Amino acid sequence: MEKLNILGIMSGSSMDGVDLALCEIEYKDDRYEYRILEGKTYEYDDKWRLRLSKLRTQNAMAYAKTDVFYGHYLASLVADFKANSAHQIDAIASHGHTIFHNPEQKLTAQVGDGSTLAAITELPVISDFRRGDVAIGGEGAPLVGIGDEHLFGEFDFCLNLGGFANISTNMDGNRLAFDVAACNILTNRLARDLELSFDEGGEIASKGKVDYDLLNELNNVPYFSIEGPKSLNRDWISRELWPIVKEYRDLPLEDRMKTIVDHIAFQIGKAVEKLSNGNSDGKRLFITGGGAFNNTLIEHIKSHTEAEVVIPEEDVVDYKEALVFAFLGYLRINNIENTAAASTGASRNLVSGALSGKF
Repeated sequence: MEKLNILGIMSGSSMDGVDLALCEIEYKDDRYEYRILEGKTYEYDDKWRLRLSKLRTQNAMAYAKTDVFYGHYLASLVADFKANSAHQIDAIASHGHTIFHNPEQKLTAQVGDGSTLAAITELPVISDFRRGDVAIGGEGAPLVGIGDEHLFGEFDFCLNLGGFANISTNMDGNRLAFDVAACNILTNRLARDLELSFDEGGEIASKGKVDYDLLNELNNVPYFSIEGPKSLNRDWISRELWPIVKEYRDLPLEDRMKTIVDHIAFQIGKAVEKLSNGNSDGKRLFITGGGAFNNTLIEHIKSHTEAEVVIPEEDVVDYKEALVFAFLGYLRINNIENTAAASTGASRNLVSGALSGKF
């Protein structure tokens, strides 16, 4: 397999912006190797943030238009990235932005039309990674387990702290992965009450104290007792978690933030201990995603597990998910399975992703 420079594009559920990471990927000496050549995050303006957040309640025409217009938008980001890069781009692997995710109804949908993106950029595009997995009984998420296994397999656990916290580990030769809890979506939503985009460094949470009544209610939400592959979506937060938080609106915001942080950390610690059969001492927990910069959250995670917390260099923290989708695109180009049934609950592994443009 030849070495390729693939531009991974990732828009996460927290809607901070779009990550573009140009990744050099090759198969060498019986293993996959990568380099993040460069990366850039394009923050959403208020118009796009509002449009994407409201789209799931709009009509079919609004959805169809946004699917195409968002493809045009991504193409404009690629053009800017390319104009400021000295590196060749061989292909694009685009996650799109998730609007619907209801695998029990055989439904997952990401806007950002791959054909539009390929036509405008004149580059081959791999997109629509999740839908095939959902079609054969899978959750369609998390898909990062394949990347974790091949690119970060030296760590016992890989944890990403994005809009949701998801974890993966190798269990008896199979890569298991699942969404642990809501993460930055919750903390960002609270931060907006102070007209802030997020709790930088966990500063707000550091000033609060845990309210154990709120904490117990959050930890007793039924999702956290479900076994096996499982995934979360924004509707679940609005339906299951946010009404609980709103009941405690009289608490100081700092206390609500600290309690949510401890809830997230508790669920992560519980997942690590369960996957370790109750003995995480000596194991390594590799953490990426925006939440890795939340010092209060990291300290609480450390208090809930004996595993050693490892936070890598900043470009991996920032662009790991974009890197993984670039890697999934690399596998798709080479007709290699890039979804793992052990992670998603699908009936089998799959070569997934729609190809647009000339390969």
